[in-house]
Amino acid sequence: MRVGDVLPPLEIEITRTLIVAGAIASRDYQDVHHDADLARAKGSPDIFMNILTTNGLVGRYVTDHFGPAAVLRKVAIRLGAPNHPGDTMVLTGSIEEVDGGTAVVRILGANGIGRHVMGTVTVTVPTPRAAPVSSSAPVSSSTPVPVPVDAPSEGGVA
Repeated sequence: MRVGDVLPPLEIEITRTLIVAGAIASRDYQDVHHDADLARAKGSPDIFMNILTTNGLVGRYVTDHFGPAAVLRKVAIRLGAPNHPGDTMVLTGSIEEVDGGTAVVRILGANGIGRHVMGTVTVTVPTPRAAPVSSSAPVSSSTPVPVPVDAPSEGGVA
């Protein structure tokens, strides 16, 4: 994990189901997130994704890259162009700062009409711990293990 490292892009198909499920999961029952006719009446071409769904997708993007032990410390995002059904959002990211096991990742999510989300995610990645070394007897790969020549086999016959 170094400053300047680039995360691989993640393409997310924006489906009507994703938008509605995200709104329900986050208890956001605003009609513009599930009712196309009411969204159109309010000036939108269709329903659109809420910020909490976007926030979750940004978090997924970062933890998919850094692994399940990664801990999101701060997510600071701003929405731009809405995500409508039938579009694809592509998330990209790069590491801006590193301090020990903590990094700040710059995130951008773009769709067919522009930048949907931009911001930063602060993530801590635990460092792997070395396996404990047994203190009983030193083991060396160069020390041969003696095998008796006349030892009986498993069947009891030498």
